[in-house]
Amino acid sequence: MAPKRQSPLLPQKKKPRPPPALGPEETSASAGLPKKGEKEQQEAIEHIDEVQNEIDRLNEQASEEILKVEQKYNKLRQPFFQKRSELIAKIPNFWVTTFVNHPQVSALLGEEDEEALHYLTRVEVTEFEDIKSGYRIDFYFDENPYFENKVLSKEFHLNESGDPSSKSTEIKWKSGKDLTKRSSQTQNKASRKRQHEEPESFFTWFTDHSDAGADELGEVIKDDIWPNPLQYYLVPDMDDEEGEGEEDDDDDEEEEGLEDIDEEGDEDEGEEDEDDDEGEEGEEDEGEDD
Repeated sequence: MAPKRQSPLLPQKKKPRPPPALGPEETSASAGLPKKGEKEQQEAIEHIDEVQNEIDRLNEQASEEILKVEQKYNKLRQPFFQKRSELIAKIPNFWVTTFVNHPQVSALLGEEDEEALHYLTRVEVTEFEDIKSGYRIDFYFDENPYFENKVLSKEFHLNESGDPSSKSTEIKWKSGKDLTKRSSQTQNKASRKRQHEEPESFFTWFTDHSDAGADELGEVIKDDIWPNPLQYYLVPDMDDEEGEGEEDDDDDEEEEGLEDIDEEGDEDEGEEDEDDDEGEEGEEDEGEDD
């Protein structure tokens, strides 16, 4: 798995801090010190703050250098991402399987969401040229019974004030197929029958712009799934594993049953041998009487 990078939407630069002033308690505690010691202490604090500002300056410089390296390698990765997408297109249901196998994404998927995602043919993540300003996730769909769109996109970027924001494609739902409304109705019914909140539809994510700076699903797709989706596609099906475990248990039980039958057969043979011995002894006794 590729290492996760710091979110590009978070502010990068830190302003130099002014030298901290001594508080009342510190002032009173140092009141009994000689003036020379107090002066040396204050000078040390000021020098520490100056050194810390130099460290912060180097950290900012390092961030700029790292950003340049990221930009360079992001361009180098593009042909390989394209080749990977072409190969993935040859595997039916690759992306829906990948999402279902991912623990965080699967928690957002209802049965109808999975049905709709069976028409998902390609996913692409594009980081903007300067990377730190944002990224876009594109979902490509075949013709399907749920919506008219061929592509659904969600974009994260910094607005003019520098705050993170997002925008997305408006989903053109076909008549009676709006999964976001159906999800809302399901939740209302569930709340009346039992105090249990059903998960919202995966597709409500395209309309949720409440906290673009902390969009968990977007970050998971960009930083966890997109670098290596194959690792989640190949996750073994837990149901299959459980089925294999049950079959093994059945085989063990059958073997134990056969062993019990063999032991009972050996005991029966032993009892028959004892009866035969007793019969022979009886015949010998009769012969002696004669």
